[in-house]
Amino acid sequence: MVTRTRFDDSTCPVARSVDAIGDWWSLLIVRDAFDGSRRFGEFQRSLGVAKNILTARLRALVAGGVLESVPASDGSAYREYVLTPKGEALFPVIVALRQWGEQNFFAPDEPHSQLVDRRQGHPLRTLEVLSADGRRLNPEDTTVHKVSAP
Repeated sequence: MVTRTRFDDSTCPVARSVDAIGDWWSLLIVRDAFDGSRRFGEFQRSLGVAKNILTARLRALVAGGVLESVPASDGSAYREYVLTPKGEALFPVIVALRQWGEQNFFAPDEPHSQLVDRRQGHPLRTLEVLSADGRRLNPEDTTVHKVSAP
Protein backbone atom coordinates (compact mmCIF):
# COMPACT_ATOMS: atom_id res chain seq x y z
CA MET A 1 0.00 0.00 0.00
CA VAL A 2 1.30 3.44 -0.91
CA THR A 3 1.75 5.85 1.97
CA ARG A 4 0.18 9.23 1.37
CA THR A 5 2.56 12.16 1.48
CA ARG A 6 1.64 14.62 4.22
CA PHE A 7 2.23 18.37 4.09
CA ASP A 8 1.58 19.25 7.74
CA ASP A 9 4.99 20.90 8.05
CA SER A 10 5.11 22.54 4.63
CA THR A 11 5.83 26.26 4.48
CA CYS A 12 3.35 26.54 1.57
CA PRO A 13 -0.26 27.43 2.50
CA VAL A 14 -1.54 25.72 -0.67
CA ALA A 15 0.18 22.44 0.27
CA ARG A 16 -1.23 22.51 3.81
CA SER A 17 -4.71 23.33 2.48
CA VAL A 18 -4.61 20.49 -0.04
CA ASP A 19 -3.45 18.21 2.76
CA ALA A 20 -6.56 19.11 4.74
CA ILE A 21 -9.17 19.22 1.98
CA GLY A 22 -7.57 18.13 -1.30
CA ASP A 23 -9.48 14.91 -1.90
CA TRP A 24 -12.40 15.26 -4.31
CA TRP A 25 -14.86 13.52 -1.98
CA SER A 26 -14.00 15.96 0.80
CA LEU A 27 -14.57 18.98 -1.45
CA LEU A 28 -17.90 17.54 -2.62
CA ILE A 29 -18.94 16.89 1.00
CA VAL A 30 -18.15 20.53 1.82
CA ARG A 31 -20.09 21.63 -1.29
CA ASP A 32 -23.09 19.58 -0.15
CA ALA A 33 -22.82 21.00 3.38
CA PHE A 34 -23.08 24.50 1.87
CA ASP A 35 -26.11 23.26 -0.08
CA GLY A 36 -27.81 22.13 3.15
CA SER A 37 -26.87 18.48 3.60
CA ARG A 38 -26.36 17.63 7.25
CA ARG A 39 -26.88 13.89 7.75
CA PHE A 40 -24.79 10.94 6.66
CA GLY A 41 -27.64 9.60 4.50
CA GLU A 42 -28.07 12.95 2.74
CA PHE A 43 -24.39 13.06 1.82
CA GLN A 44 -24.46 9.41 0.74
CA ARG A 45 -27.53 9.85 -1.49
CA SER A 46 -26.21 13.05 -3.06
CA LEU A 47 -22.71 11.75 -3.75
CA GLY A 48 -23.30 8.05 -4.32
CA VAL A 49 -20.06 7.39 -2.45
CA ALA A 50 -19.42 4.10 -0.64
CA LYS A 51 -20.31 4.31 3.06
CA ASN A 52 -16.80 3.41 4.23
CA ILE A 53 -15.26 6.20 2.12
CA LEU A 54 -17.87 8.71 3.30
CA THR A 55 -17.29 7.69 6.92
CA ALA A 56 -13.54 8.19 6.55
CA ARG A 57 -13.90 11.58 4.84
CA LEU A 58 -16.44 12.87 7.38
CA ARG A 59 -14.15 11.79 10.24
CA ALA A 60 -11.19 13.53 8.60
CA LEU A 61 -13.21 16.73 8.05
CA VAL A 62 -14.34 16.68 11.70
CA ALA A 63 -10.77 15.98 12.91
CA GLY A 64 -9.51 18.83 10.73
CA GLY A 65 -12.04 21.26 12.19
CA VAL A 66 -13.90 21.77 8.88
CA LEU A 67 -17.10 20.07 10.05
CA GLU A 68 -18.53 19.48 13.51
CA SER A 69 -20.65 16.49 14.48
CA VAL A 70 -23.64 17.71 16.50
CA PRO A 71 -26.85 16.15 17.83
CA ALA A 72 -29.62 16.06 15.24
CA SER A 73 -31.68 19.24 15.09
CA ASP A 74 -34.92 17.23 15.30
CA GLY A 75 -33.96 15.69 18.66
CA SER A 76 -33.53 12.19 17.24
CA ALA A 77 -30.59 9.94 18.08
CA TYR A 78 -28.87 10.80 14.79
CA ARG A 79 -25.83 13.05 14.41
CA GLU A 80 -25.54 15.86 11.92
CA TYR A 81 -22.52 17.47 10.32
CA VAL A 82 -22.34 21.26 10.23
CA LEU A 83 -19.69 23.56 8.86
CA THR A 84 -17.45 25.21 11.42
CA PRO A 85 -16.14 28.74 10.86
CA LYS A 86 -13.07 27.09 9.31
CA GLY A 87 -15.38 25.16 6.98
CA GLU A 88 -17.45 28.23 6.14
CA ALA A 89 -14.21 29.99 5.19
CA LEU A 90 -14.04 27.51 2.27
CA PHE A 91 -17.02 29.22 0.61
CA PRO A 92 -14.88 31.35 -1.76
CA VAL A 93 -12.91 28.22 -2.70
CA ILE A 94 -16.09 26.32 -3.58
CA VAL A 95 -17.43 29.34 -5.52
CA ALA A 96 -14.13 29.67 -7.40
CA LEU A 97 -14.15 25.96 -8.32
CA ARG A 98 -17.77 26.20 -9.41
CA GLN A 99 -17.13 29.25 -11.59
CA TRP A 100 -13.97 27.72 -13.06
CA GLY A 101 -15.95 24.58 -13.89
CA GLU A 102 -18.78 26.57 -15.49
CA GLN A 103 -16.28 28.48 -17.64
CA ASN A 104 -14.14 25.53 -18.70
CA PHE A 105 -16.16 22.31 -18.69
CA PHE A 106 -19.60 23.16 -20.06
CA ALA A 107 -20.69 24.10 -23.56
CA PRO A 108 -22.54 27.46 -23.68
CA ASP A 109 -25.92 25.73 -24.14
CA GLU A 110 -25.23 22.79 -21.82
CA PRO A 111 -27.47 22.60 -18.73
CA HIS A 112 -25.74 22.87 -15.35
CA SER A 113 -26.40 24.09 -11.84
CA GLN A 114 -25.79 27.73 -11.04
CA LEU A 115 -25.16 29.54 -7.77
CA VAL A 116 -27.40 32.58 -7.35
CA ASP A 117 -27.86 35.35 -4.80
CA ARG A 118 -30.73 34.10 -2.61
CA ARG A 119 -32.19 37.60 -2.13
CA GLN A 120 -32.10 38.83 -5.73
CA GLY A 121 -32.03 35.55 -7.64
CA HIS A 122 -29.16 36.70 -9.88
CA PRO A 123 -25.99 34.72 -10.67
CA LEU A 124 -22.91 35.77 -8.73
CA ARG A 125 -20.24 37.94 -10.31
CA THR A 126 -17.09 36.12 -11.27
CA LEU A 127 -14.61 36.11 -8.39
CA GLU A 128 -11.59 38.30 -8.88
CA VAL A 129 -8.27 38.56 -7.10
CA LEU A 130 -7.75 42.15 -6.00
CA SER A 131 -4.77 44.03 -4.61
CA ALA A 132 -5.00 45.82 -1.28
CA ASP A 133 -5.87 49.01 -3.22
CA GLY A 134 -8.58 47.30 -5.30
CA ARG A 135 -6.73 46.66 -8.58
CA ARG A 136 -7.57 43.40 -10.39
CA LEU A 137 -4.53 41.10 -10.32
CA ASN A 138 -3.39 38.39 -12.73
CA PRO A 139 -0.75 35.73 -11.98
CA GLU A 140 2.04 37.84 -13.49
CA ASP A 141 1.12 40.64 -11.06
CA THR A 142 1.96 38.53 -8.00
CA THR A 143 4.95 36.84 -6.41
CA VAL A 144 5.39 34.59 -3.39
CA HIS A 145 7.31 35.93 -0.40
CA LYS A 146 8.29 33.71 2.50
CA VAL A 147 7.12 34.94 5.88
CA SER A 148 9.67 34.53 8.66
CA ALA A 149 8.81 33.43 12.15
CA PRO A 150 8.64 36.34 14.61
